[in-house]
Amino acid sequence: MEVILLDGYTLTRSQIEKIAKGYAQVSLAPSALEKVRESRARIEQRLTEGQVIYGVNTGFGKLSDVQIAEQDNELLQLNLLRSDAVGVGTPLETSIVRAMMILRVNALARGYSGIREETLQLLIELINKNVHPIVPSQGSVGASGDLAPLAHIALVLVGEGEAEYQGEIISGQQALARAGLTSVRLQAKEGLALINGTQAMTGIGVITINEAERLGYVADMAACLTIEALKGIISAFDEDLLAVRPHAEIASVGGRIRKWLEGSKRVTTQGEIRMQDAYSLRCVPQVHGASWQCFHFVEQRLQTETNATTDNPIVLEKGEVLSGGHFHGQPIALAMDFLKVGVAEWANISERRTERLVNPQLSGLSPFLATNPGLECGLMVVQYVAASLVSENKVLAHPSSVDSIPTSGNQEDHVSMGTTASRQARQIVHNSARVLAIELIAASQAIFLEKAEHQLAPATRKFLEIVRSFCPPLEVDKAIGKETEALAHYLLSSNDILHME
Repeated sequence: MEVILLDGYTLTRSQIEKIAKGYAQVSLAPSALEKVRESRARIEQRLTEGQVIYGVNTGFGKLSDVQIAEQDNELLQLNLLRSDAVGVGTPLETSIVRAMMILRVNALARGYSGIREETLQLLIELINKNVHPIVPSQGSVGASGDLAPLAHIALVLVGEGEAEYQGEIISGQQALARAGLTSVRLQAKEGLALINGTQAMTGIGVITINEAERLGYVADMAACLTIEALKGIISAFDEDLLAVRPHAEIASVGGRIRKWLEGSKRVTTQGEIRMQDAYSLRCVPQVHGASWQCFHFVEQRLQTETNATTDNPIVLEKGEVLSGGHFHGQPIALAMDFLKVGVAEWANISERRTERLVNPQLSGLSPFLATNPGLECGLMVVQYVAASLVSENKVLAHPSSVDSIPTSGNQEDHVSMGTTASRQARQIVHNSARVLAIELIAASQAIFLEKAEHQLAPATRKFLEIVRSFCPPLEVDKAIGKETEALAHYLLSSNDILHME
């Protein structure tokens, strides 16, 4: 199995996905190991000198002015994990927990956190031996780090908490033992180093942005199939026409549409049947392109955060240990709120294209794409489902980052809610995958009723076959909720989609 070296500076979202899905293992780069050792030595030197360091020999948050006796330094770190592992809600799925652990290892590998080598190596072993802490999804305000989610991971390192191992949920101590691992006793600074960071919101964010990338290509392909089903006007995607508004993403979407519709006998030109198409067809480059702009912005923010130090206090290379605010999730909170809006727009315009397919007054096709309309309802209520999902997206797209509730006795008086933003963004991505699956099924049904398969472009005909492998054309009414869900899952997870370009 491939082994990916973590050095704190070069980790990519594609590598995270590979490790998170269990296709690769991880190891510390030699350069990172050296930095980790040096950072730990600086902490121990400062303690030997009798310095007072936040979170090392003081309390936390509002209790930072309380000095801790030397003999209680280890208990302080253990108490931190126990008190902070209070998350609630449905546990995060395994891929996200693994992404969180990968990101935390990478952040600690930068050598600014003062963690010991053996503690960091045990976290790596959890990843490589598939010991997955149970992490509740709710409970982080995204400012003092993702304290609650990360504490649930850290507890397993000390033999507490719960973990999933080989399909069974057991105690942290049992999971370690079955995997042939031994728990650690945390020393000064280590508990804080393990939980003070943005790895929950970033882990969810990375998994989400990877799914959103696939969805963006699917949105462009779904538009192509709908254009063919409705004999749309190809002139709107003319390269010279799009070039006069020089947004790169508009050009990219237009280029994909021209490429994927090349050879189609279903497309028309301006004035051949009608002068203009509705906006949901004609404005695909402009609307989809703007969402791609959003995607690229968020991708850059996540890449930076993936290779950043989000701890506090920071052990600097000159030996200073300084408190700052790198745990604050605002850069990711704003980015994920932006992603929510961008992805929701892929779904919004897709649902409008579905309406054009099923509405006979707009399409000229059989009402609701039924083979025997009246006796059969066809895809009437399938469009209801799409409408329900885009409506839900609009509620979820409200920015979480504009909300802040003070915590820790007003010491932590501004928080990001970035983890909530990431969770909502992922829900929007999954809702949007279902909306696009519905459009693809509707376009497939329209092409079936028109007996137009042989008129499609080679690229769209190939994708149509994929759609029909999940949901064949409907000759009679049939419940297709499971088919829609299966297709949506494929759209979010298949690497083949990334190679359609």
